[in-house]
Amino acid sequence: MRFLLALPLAFAAISPASAQLSVDVTGQIDSNLKIAVPSLPTQSVVETPAGATNLLGQKIAEVIATDLRNSGLFSPMGPSGVAIPTIPEVTAPAFERWAAMSAEALVQGFVRSDGNNLTVGCYLYDVNLKSELTRQGYVVAPRDWRRAAHKCADAIYARLTGESPFFDSRIAYIAETGPKENRVKRLAIMDSDGANHRFITNGQSLALTPRFSPDYGSIAYVSYVGRNVRIYVYDVTKNTQKLVTQTNNAIFAPRWSPDGRSLLFSMATGGNTDIYRVSVNGGTPVRLTNSPGIDVGGSYSPDGTKIVFESDRSGGQQLYVMNADGSNQQRISFGGGRYATPEWSPRGDLIAFTKIAGNFRIGVMSPSGGGERLLTNGWQDEAPSWSPNGRVLQFFRTTSGRGGKSAIWQVDLTGVNERKIPTPVDGSDPAWGPLLP
Repeated sequence: MRFLLALPLAFAAISPASAQLSVDVTGQIDSNLKIAVPSLPTQSVVETPAGATNLLGQKIAEVIATDLRNSGLFSPMGPSGVAIPTIPEVTAPAFERWAAMSAEALVQGFVRSDGNNLTVGCYLYDVNLKSELTRQGYVVAPRDWRRAAHKCADAIYARLTGESPFFDSRIAYIAETGPKENRVKRLAIMDSDGANHRFITNGQSLALTPRFSPDYGSIAYVSYVGRNVRIYVYDVTKNTQKLVTQTNNAIFAPRWSPDGRSLLFSMATGGNTDIYRVSVNGGTPVRLTNSPGIDVGGSYSPDGTKIVFESDRSGGQQLYVMNADGSNQQRISFGGGRYATPEWSPRGDLIAFTKIAGNFRIGVMSPSGGGERLLTNGWQDEAPSWSPNGRVLQFFRTTSGRGGKSAIWQVDLTGVNERKIPTPVDGSDPAWGPLLP
């Protein structure tokens, strides 16, 4: 994919008054911004391997509307039941029509093809001020039309919220099938909305706890074959993998350093479980913790100077922060219950965790341990993973009973906007990757 730099007309000046369209991404949502998203017209219908350009115009608008709706901040109108603009209207909207529908913002665009690539235009307008807020263009292979749609939704989200976007990203997770006593666990990958799903491993070995590298290029995960435990790094582009380390001891939760050069992981030896660091190219692991008990997890702060982890050294699972070299270990959680699976926000302002007090719930706190808030209230919600912009969390939820099912869910920092992510089989251990390059 590449940006299209030569869309029709010059960029319109953005009036400061358009700031009225900004929405609050952290507080309680009283009413969502009404935004019209009609189908994207095409100058002439051209057949592509992904379908005709007129049909792609509708599909792209549907993805844009769904992305915005699922953010919990917008109430899209269309594309179904909404008139399709003409090509001239793309850059000269009929604002009165959209105002009559009570739309506050308007998304318009176009789709065209030269027989090889798609060109997708994306325009955002303030209906009340009758002004253009932003425009973007993308040239993609027909098979990548969904990426163009996600990119357009990202541009809209960023302009109207002032926040970094997150739609054009992918998720790795563990796909689970079979009975509970003999589960098959495969590494799988999909778009942030559940589309373009594919399995990475074949299920002959047990796959656990995946995590994307900071540049999106690789996924680290644990593989169990009998007593042989390995950490692999899978190359997303080349569809190849390399061995980082292996042992007969139990290994848990590999996590990337911000520079992508090393991995944290936990290993049980001699009745003790500690946190280690190892180069992604292999070598001898370096032990970072050495206290009696179980030290598990490990998630770097965005600047790489700190690590948050869980430990039962005080008698129950609690959260601790230490320097990247293992020094200055300090407890930060003091609420009732136990704390597990900490994950540092990419913004650096929060740590997400699983709170175990009767049921399992997803929560957040500051890096110093203050401001604890619980965001979910399921029977068993665990293993949070941050969106690239640090405003949404994915986790997996298991229903109660012997036949309980696990699925991937999402919640934003308000705790109000919660939804299930579609997967073809049961899912656990989600890992949200960075924005795609």
